[in-house]
Amino acid sequence: MAAEIKPAPGVNQDKFSSNRKPILLHKLEGCNDDINDACIIPGVEGVISICDDRTVRIWLKRDSGQYWISVCSDMGANVTAMTYCANNRHLFAGLENGTIKEFVVESDFNRMTLVREYAAAHTGRVTGLIFSEEDEWIISIGRDKVFQYHSTENGKRIGCWLTEAWYTALQYDHASKYAFTGDYSGQIQMFHLQNPSCTLVTTLKTHTGSIRSLAWDSDKQLLFSGSFDQSIIVWDIGGRQGTAYELQGHHNKVTALCYTSTERLLFSGGEDGVIVCWDMAANRKETAKWIESNICQACSRPFFWNIKSMIDQRQLGLRQHHCRYCGQALCANCSSQRIPIPSMGFEFEVRVCDACHVQLKAANQTPLASFHDAKHSIVSMDLDVSKKRLLTVGQDRVIKIWDVTALLQ
Repeated sequence: MAAEIKPAPGVNQDKFSSNRKPILLHKLEGCNDDINDACIIPGVEGVISICDDRTVRIWLKRDSGQYWISVCSDMGANVTAMTYCANNRHLFAGLENGTIKEFVVESDFNRMTLVREYAAAHTGRVTGLIFSEEDEWIISIGRDKVFQYHSTENGKRIGCWLTEAWYTALQYDHASKYAFTGDYSGQIQMFHLQNPSCTLVTTLKTHTGSIRSLAWDSDKQLLFSGSFDQSIIVWDIGGRQGTAYELQGHHNKVTALCYTSTERLLFSGGEDGVIVCWDMAANRKETAKWIESNICQACSRPFFWNIKSMIDQRQLGLRQHHCRYCGQALCANCSSQRIPIPSMGFEFEVRVCDACHVQLKAANQTPLASFHDAKHSIVSMDLDVSKKRLLTVGQDRVIKIWDVTALLQ
């Protein structure tokens, strides 16, 4: 039975006032341990999930309209990462012990057969997997701080890279053979994959928290990164100018990102239990660079570390703040105004100076994102544009399937 989800008590009601809402269609329950990931099976009314109870499960929708488990396969260790290819029905499962297992799923989705085991792939938890059918590569990352890719033709490792922090997120552009990795320190690395080796192209550093999720727009060559610092950054990789846009709409860790290039919409989910739908076709401005100064750039009063000016002016130093629109260094009195700046990704009110407040108040402040209560803290998401379905995995060990037709219009 479909249900329209309304905001939970205590949340910002204004942000959930959109007439276009996702509709909850199904809840998949019954897992007694944490669900680490799940995906919608293309072309089938089904879902594949992985769990800390060491199982891979295939759920199929029955004539009753309910989802029931058709396959529940024990992997021998906690299943921590997965990727599924619909074209050849190959499923890869990454385990807590570092092993990667490759399966082929039968056409009726009632059985899966082990094809190959990459037993020495990693020495720690596998945190991300992507299968490149064109290249016949399985690309993987893990808590052993290793990024690598194996040939699925012969099972041999082709190339690898060792970094200084756990790898936590992975994306791949099949056309250019560029791979993107996010790590626990907040850095993003860009690799060019070749046979027999990979090359580090660049490192992106802006996030102040761990990278939890990455999404890729192959048309515009934009990389989206979601972090524990509660922010999303849009990196213009194709422009080669180092342009980065910031999206601020979550009040807790951003844990999942899904992008559709046809509608140019980005879906983000977080531990705040909110699904945000971002309009990426809108004209957006790059995040302002913060200016550092020893004095307030509006009233010239010194900041607390400027001892000389404090003595000269015979007054206590002030704390430094910044206007989110122009980036000027200001004291609290000169940056007391608050206003949302949707064009810069700030959907909630942020600190601005008096001059910018006047300018922004006269400008168009129409929101460029819509907010929806998922009713559970989100672990991961999957989007099937053809079905207009969004899947969310929650910390409550429940999988939810949403009809997002209204959001994709």
